[in-house]
Order: sequence, then structure tokens, then C-alpha cells
Amino acid sequence: MKSFVRRSTWKKSRMGLGRRKLQRWRSAIGRHSKIRKNRFGYTKSPRIGFKAPRKESGKINGKIPILIRNMTDLGNSNKANILIISGTVGAKKRIEMIKKANEMSLEILNVKSGGKHESK
Repeated sequence: MKSFVRRSTWKKSRMGLGRRKLQRWRSAIGRHSKIRKNRFGYTKSPRIGFKAPRKESGKINGKIPILIRNMTDLGNSNKANILIISGTVGAKKRIEMIKKANEMSLEILNVKSGGKHESK
């Protein structure tokens, strides 16, 4: 999948040089903008043909994301899924979920070091 970054991000630090969050695509609107005019040699702007295939759409690292709210959701998941623990889950249950996911050797997206925490 081609990544589209906002124009001039490679020039200016405040626009996202080394800051991925600020590099999100915004359409070029300048009067003389070569990117808006789709000139050869300038960065491409997103169009219909650049969409990901339907089979790969919505996947993260080639796995289907599942939001985990409780232990039963965790039990229903498998290796084809990547887990995202809900923000409403408290610290105690979150630790239990991480331990259970490690036993099942499942990957958790929103835990540091990829969900490979060691139990103390």
C-alpha cells in the first residue's frame, strides 16, 4: 500500500519531519501547487486506483483486529486475530487478559512490547 504524506513535510519540522502523526494526507490547495496539478516528479495524491484490495482491507499486520472487552471475547479469538484491549477495561483485568493472551500466544496491539509481558 502506498503511503501518502502531506506536502512539504520533508522540508519543515513543524509539519511533520520525523513526526508521523502530522504527516497525514491533506489535499494540496495552493494556486500554483505542482502536487495539485499532478505534475510529473512530484508526490502523488490519493485516487481511486490506490485503494487496498478488499481481502486486505481493515487488517493490521495481515491479521483481523478484535476489540476485547472481557475474558469471553479473549477466549473466542485465535491466531488469525490481533487483539485490542478496550479502554474501559481496568488495570487488574487488563493484567489478567495479558497473561491469558501470552498463554494462548496471541498478539496484543495496544500493549507495549507487543503483549509479550512477563508475569511477576
